[in-house]
Amino acid sequence: MNALASSSRAELITARDDISRALLDQLATCVVLLDENRGIVILNTAAETLLEASAARLGGSDIAQVIDLDDTLDSLLSQALENNYPVVKRELDILLRGGQRFCVDFVVSPISLEQAPHLLLEFNPVDRLNAISEDEHMWQAQASLRQIIRGLAHEVKNPLGGIRGAAQLLARELESPTLREYTDVIMEEVDRLRALVDRLLGPRERLHPRLMNIHEVLERVKQLIEVESEGAVSVVRDYDPSLPEFNADPDQITQIILNISRNAVQALQGRGSITFKTRAKRQYTLGGQRHKLVCAIDIVDPGPGIPPDILPQLFLPMVSSRARGAGLGLSIAQMIANRHGGLIQCQSEPGDTCFTLLLPMEG
Repeated sequence: MNALASSSRAELITARDDISRALLDQLATCVVLLDENRGIVILNTAAETLLEASAARLGGSDIAQVIDLDDTLDSLLSQALENNYPVVKRELDILLRGGQRFCVDFVVSPISLEQAPHLLLEFNPVDRLNAISEDEHMWQAQASLRQIIRGLAHEVKNPLGGIRGAAQLLARELESPTLREYTDVIMEEVDRLRALVDRLLGPRERLHPRLMNIHEVLERVKQLIEVESEGAVSVVRDYDPSLPEFNADPDQITQIILNISRNAVQALQGRGSITFKTRAKRQYTLGGQRHKLVCAIDIVDPGPGIPPDILPQLFLPMVSSRARGAGLGLSIAQMIANRHGGLIQCQSEPGDTCFTLLLPMEG
């Protein structure tokens, strides 16, 4: 009976630990538990994403091997441990050993576990919170813009149809071939305007999602880019081979990546190299919805960059940094990404322009 009771208690403790771990992994806040020697004991999924390493890899490592412990951060850890009282620091800059820098709201709390002092660290990235707000605003703006364009397209296409019909009737009444040339010009220009309106509306065909491998799509685009440039542009791969397959329309995802890649080739004036990079982001928010796993595809070029005054409106129709650009490729790409529940972001400065396609994955 005692053995049975002990077994039941052990199972209960194990189940409780599993639930605690699952709840910890659902937090958007990055949580890291350190022992008294500042060795990493536990970190949740959000912390793995922030620190760009798994719990299995970092377990037992000194936190100083992962984060640059400058005087400020070192003092906060020491202060919390010595005073046995939580310490809060707003907008703290932290630098990872890999070179990435973050601005975070930081809390360090001393706790006692197994009669030994530990430190519980909480990182809440301020820049990520701002990015979530900006992404949601962009998502809503794109949805509102699509409604406006649909209404405008309806109002424009009706009179265009009337103009074309009148030009056809007039052409039948004209005997002079020279005069019929003018009606032909009217009909050609009407057709051009109708095609432009259709392009503004973006792809209207239904999505045909199926399980796809994002690297197969990237390899297809890589081949197209290198063939179109006759070998003058090369594509550097930086893939995460652990990414699982996920449901999406591979043809439309190909169109997104191809549109962005062709812009990158034009920015390089047809000669140089661009980079395709894939990574997984965990517990990531897109359009106000949080996803367990998101696929991030970076398309990077070392071109001259996008002018700062154009960058905020980059995904709006008819906006282009090129003198002869129609300004529809990126707008259409963003529409396709939105239809998949995803989003395209862009960061640009001279010598480093990065478009990031974010797509939710299941599993």
